[in-house]
Amino acid sequence: MAAEIKPSKQQGGTRKPVLVNKIEGCTDVINMALLVPKKDVVISVSDDKILRVWQMRDSKQYWPSIYHSMPSEAASVDYNAETRRLFVGLDNGTISEFVMEDDFNRMTHKRDFIAHQGRVMAVKFSLACEWVLSCGKDKYFQWHCSETGRRLGGYQATAWCLCMEFDEQSKYTFVGDYSGQVSVLKLKDTTFELITTLKGHSGSVRCLAWDLERKLLFSGSFDQSIIVWDIGGKKGTAFELQGHRDKVQGLCYIQSSKQLVSGSDDCILGMWDMDVKRVETPEWREGDCCSKCQCPFFWNFRKMWDEKTIGNRQHHCRRCGKVFCNKCSNKRSTLPPMGYEYDVRVCDECFGLITDEDKAPLATFHDTRHSIVHMALDVTRNLLLTTGKDRVMKIWDIGSVVH
Repeated sequence: MAAEIKPSKQQGGTRKPVLVNKIEGCTDVINMALLVPKKDVVISVSDDKILRVWQMRDSKQYWPSIYHSMPSEAASVDYNAETRRLFVGLDNGTISEFVMEDDFNRMTHKRDFIAHQGRVMAVKFSLACEWVLSCGKDKYFQWHCSETGRRLGGYQATAWCLCMEFDEQSKYTFVGDYSGQVSVLKLKDTTFELITTLKGHSGSVRCLAWDLERKLLFSGSFDQSIIVWDIGGKKGTAFELQGHRDKVQGLCYIQSSKQLVSGSDDCILGMWDMDVKRVETPEWREGDCCSKCQCPFFWNFRKMWDEKTIGNRQHHCRRCGKVFCNKCSNKRSTLPPMGYEYDVRVCDECFGLITDEDKAPLATFHDTRHSIVHMALDVTRNLLLTTGKDRVMKIWDIGSVVH
């Protein structure tokens, strides 16, 4: 176990997350962890079947005050600070509810929800609705009454349900699955309405975040991208955010500063400014010939035969979406308003139209030195918790970045 403490004040005006603590000691994969608001307490669940409650001691190191053995691998967790109720999703499909003592040295088991027939990938407790919502690898999203333990309803997706978000005000639920789709559901007491299915990712959806004010949904995927869905506008508008080089595993949205925080397998923490005008990603057009020089692509056999030439490979300009050969689209540029924070292919015409102002970054990226599998935020103290594949949890002060 080790704590790595650095000053939280920035030197020289540098705006970046500051590592203030590092928690080690888990013997197996940490699946999820969270920060207790306004408390120096971290709750983690892992594949070694142990629920751990970590408290900061006088030495500024975190040590477990509760070390509770679960009957199955602990896969997901949610905690309500107002009622001190803790919900743990297990690999066997059960959700166990506990009540935490004030001093976080003891907890009492209250009940078990027999919710799924597979690993519980996400669990959320809604105090306003008195619902326990969950999704699992049995392809089901379920919600139960937290007062009686009774199942209220469920929705079966076409693939493993891996993550979810819930809006208590509208009772809209968003369920991301292994096929790359996000199901939008409108819940009632015991029934639901499938509003739509959002399709845009080519890899599984592993994390979601919700902008309550503007009704924007953020989805992170194994395809390395983040898509911003305008749910409130009801126009199907979608913006892409491209800045990671590996799977996007964690998303947190900071309502006060309108910033999105993303974490990935590439060990990078992305801080995205969402309080700017962004341009919708263009639809990629199809064609048999280059839009500029009209040379045929390799499947256009008739034109290849007529012109006695060899076909070319097809490419798309990320700015206009048109199809080009390599010769007519070999320029590279960043396109931050369209979400491209690294150089991407653009055609010759678009390259000439891109100004220095167009290339001004709208995101910053920071090295966390561990591959991120989950993130949690304490907005009351501007602290971010990253959980890594290295079985280490890191606590970051992000106050200088969000203000």
